[in-house]
Amino acid sequence: MTTLARTDTSLLGRWWWTVDRWTLAAVIAIAAIGAVLTMAASPAVAERIGFDAFHFVRRQLVFLPTALLIMFTVSLLAPRGVRRLAVACTAVGLVLMVLVLWVGQETNGAARWLQFGSLSLQPSEFVKPGFAVIAAWMLSERRLDNRFPGYQIATVLFLAVVGLLLMQPDVGMSIVVAGVWSVQLFLAGLPMVFVVVIAVLFLGAGVGAYFTFDHVAARVDRFLDPSAGEGYQVMRALEAFHNGGWLGTGPGEGQIKQVLPDAHADFILAVAGEEFGLIACLLVVGLFAFVVLRGFARVVRDDDFFSLLAVGGLLVQFGLQAIINMASTINLMPPKGMTLPFVSYGGSSTLAVAYAMGMVLALTRERPRPGGGP
Repeated sequence: MTTLARTDTSLLGRWWWTVDRWTLAAVIAIAAIGAVLTMAASPAVAERIGFDAFHFVRRQLVFLPTALLIMFTVSLLAPRGVRRLAVACTAVGLVLMVLVLWVGQETNGAARWLQFGSLSLQPSEFVKPGFAVIAAWMLSERRLDNRFPGYQIATVLFLAVVGLLLMQPDVGMSIVVAGVWSVQLFLAGLPMVFVVVIAVLFLGAGVGAYFTFDHVAARVDRFLDPSAGEGYQVMRALEAFHNGGWLGTGPGEGQIKQVLPDAHADFILAVAGEEFGLIACLLVVGLFAFVVLRGFARVVRDDDFFSLLAVGGLLVQFGLQAIINMASTINLMPPKGMTLPFVSYGGSSTLAVAYAMGMVLALTRERPRPGGGP
């Protein structure tokens, strides 16, 4: 691909010379690390629950290439195409989220998945990035025309998405969506007094979730008083980091994955810490930080307000999801069952993150002027 000349006017040629290749390389590196960690962590989990050792490995090695293909395809789009794709995916996703409430597969007291044969789909994962782009579109249109009800449309969409999430219930993803919406309102120039009011409302909603949802209360109680709870996975994860030290015990030599139920998913960073050490974990953290910071640095050079809001929202999603996963793994916050993007096992999460990062790459491509209208 590097042999493409700058004078190449083909679709692929234009893409290669305008896309942010540093971000693309960092995302591919994260996905490659995810493939290695899946091979290290999942065989023990698969055998423990009755599957053959490479059950999760085979599935993830299908998900990851598919995800990268989705990311590449979406990154070819112009801003107008990104908006149209976001509207279509969000509309379908909202319908499926309503359907989940009736026929969704229940796991650990929450109904978030639709079952299609041997595959399960979590529609909310695909609504999340779509919401960020649509909200950015509405807020940017409001800036162009003060009479356009951009704030109202974005707020109604936010309430619809969060309402459906809380009915599942999925408090953690509701927090992520609320965080994205808040950042976009701030970037759009919402007066500081309203930002403070929204922050107070979010704090109140967090307290309300504690008293409303039993699983939220249980996780918070275990976090605040580990001796009184059953924070088994967190304690095993901390033990894994202690065992690994700086350089780790070596690939395949970790022991905690033998007894850690979600070693291949929410706690996969613990496996990395035990087998590859603290330095490898810091490399993973550095790659996530690089993607987020590089994306912001790239988009602020553009004068397209829509791209700024959309990329800002998508990068906040990406970074916040990684922070929540890592923080809960090392007991800095109550565990939330949120995957580490491109690293943890999971089809819906991996494909949805690829869809989101494809839009980031599309909107941060070098262009002589901002994209046209919708």
